[in-house]
Amino acid sequence: MPPLRRTLHKMPDSVREALTERGMMEAYEARPPYQRNDYLGWIARAKRDDTRRRRLAQMLDELEAGGVYMKMAWRTGR
Repeated sequence: MPPLRRTLHKMPDSVREALTERGMMEAYEARPPYQRNDYLGWIARAKRDDTRRRRLAQMLDELEAGGVYMKMAWRTGR
């Protein structure tokens, strides 16, 4: 079976600004590449601005809390 290939999502300026303003860029970069990419794709797929803002806020809250990924428990170092 060939390896799974996901679309790689570029970080929008608004996400970069939010990470920087909240001081969460280091926490974001510490996450595995698949998580960073999943967050970006999930935010980008939102059709409404309010949904996009809510998803961005969830990502920031999860990064700040640590140990959470998409509302699921996640341990670093796996």
